[in-house]
Parts: sequence; structure tokens; C-alpha cells
Amino acid sequence: MSDRDLAIVADGLRKRYGDKQALDGLDLTVRAGTVQGILGPNGAGKTTAVRIMSTLLRPDEGRIEVAGLDVRTRADEVRSRIGLLGQNAAVDEELGGRQNLEMFGRLHHLGARRAGARADELLARFGLADTGAKPVRQYSGGMRRRLDLAASLIARPQVLFLDEPTTGLDPRGRTEVWNAVRSLVDGGTTVLLTTQYLEEADQLADRIAVIDHGKVIAEGTADELKARTGGDRVDVVLRDTAQVARAAALLPGEVRVDEDRRMVSASVTDRMAALTETVRALEAAGIEAEDIAVRRPTLDEVFMHLTGEEAA
Repeated sequence: MSDRDLAIVADGLRKRYGDKQALDGLDLTVRAGTVQGILGPNGAGKTTAVRIMSTLLRPDEGRIEVAGLDVRTRADEVRSRIGLLGQNAAVDEELGGRQNLEMFGRLHHLGARRAGARADELLARFGLADTGAKPVRQYSGGMRRRLDLAASLIARPQVLFLDEPTTGLDPRGRTEVWNAVRSLVDGGTTVLLTTQYLEEADQLADRIAVIDHGKVIAEGTADELKARTGGDRVDVVLRDTAQVARAAALLPGEVRVDEDRRMVSASVTDRMAALTETVRALEAAGIEAEDIAVRRPTLDEVFMHLTGEEAA
């Protein structure tokens, strides 16, 4: 892969706040036209990394390039090629959606006519055309975040940074934002997404980097990361809690027991063979199962396996 194919290159980024080491040698490369997920617990360094990449903060050490430009020496040019959607809304709630977008367009020196045209284009793109005159305070959470996203795209950025964009949204609002992000990537925009929501990373990201204590501790596709926890698992939910221990003894390898859910789970290598053998073993032992399934590990399990912390 040549540098021309990369939208973001971070090499050895370090940042300290007093006694706290926020970034401790973070390395990351992001291919152009993809979604790169950044996953990590609170305090892992996700937001610090985004602030450095988007020119809002200078690193203490390390090299960072965005859209082929050195962030430390060419910050003004970088800012003209990126968009940023932070955790908090940036729009004015007393103005209408169109007025907000026109204001952002004027701030980007588009001129009144171009700013208005761009506002109309983005309102239509994000399904907000019929609400453009309505004050933003009357918008739902999902609508407000879609308007935030539209505002971050006024200048047609090559790279868009989304820092926990769906925090606080209900499931419908999150789905609205996810659909908007997918449409951006289809149009060629590179997206760097930080999140604590495992489902969000699984839904959107082409690749995921797990950050803990200021450095990348694992990286890959969602399937590659899931494979690191031991591959597929067979889950058995029993009818009778008293049979959990007997069922656990029948399963191969490392077995996990959840008595509250009457479930036993074990890692397996051959999905179909494991399912068949488990059913036969339970029948032979006279153990009744309410449900049996073979599944891939969830990103929640990957997160716990890699960081030792509960996922959001």
C-alpha cells in the first residue's frame, strides 16, 4: 500500500497531561475511502488522538499526516480538507436547520449563494429538507445529529472525524446516523470513528483499532478481532439450572458457565461438527436443552479479552 492510498498516518504519537500519559506511542494507518473504528474504554486516549489528528492539539512527540499533509507543519491546509463531529452538538438550537448550514457555509467563505445551495443539497442528502425552516430545538436527537453531520460536510472534506457521534441517542437515532455515515463512505469520504458502542464499530467499521492506555493493542477487521478470542463458540441454554454442571462437563475445551441464564458455552473449531456432537452428548446424558446455537464471539467479548474491562 502506497502513502497515496492512506488518508491518515500516525507514527509514535505521545501526549501527556501533567502526570497522565494520554497517548503512549500510538501508531495507526487508515486507508482512504474506508471507515476506521477506534474502540477503547474511557480515558484510553481516543478523544486525544482525534484532537491531534484534527489539528486541535499538538502532540508532544510523533508524526501525523492527514490527507497527505503534515499536521504539525501544515495545519491550515489540513483544516481545509477535514470535517469534525464532536460529542456535543455544534449547531444553534434557535436557528432553523437551513440557517445553521448557511451560517457554516459563510464561515467557510462560500458566499451567500453557494452557502444556500450547499445547505439545500445537504438537507436533502440527510433527509432534512422538509424541516429546514424548523428551529433545531424542535428536532429529535437523531435529526440534530444528522444536522451536525451535515454541518461538518459543508466544505466537502476528504477526511471526517466522528468522536462518539451517537452518544445519548436512542436506537432509532443511532440507526439514522449510521445510515448517514454509510452514504458518506459510498461517496468516497474517509471516516475515523471513535466509539464505546461495540455494535456501532461492528456495523460501520472496515477495520477496528482497540486502544488502551494510549496505544493500539489490537487491530483488524471485526472478524479478525473476534477470532483472537478463540474462534466460534457453542452456547447451550438448559431447561433446568440443576443440570448446568453436568452439561458443562460434556463440552470440550474451556467452558464458561452462566448459572443465572442457565447457559454453558465453549470454544469450538468445527461449527457443524461441534453442534452435532453437543446435541448427541446432551441427549445421551438425558439433559434437556432449551436452545443450542453456534456463534462467532461478540465484540463485547473481544473488548473484555483485550482490555480486561466491561464494554459500554
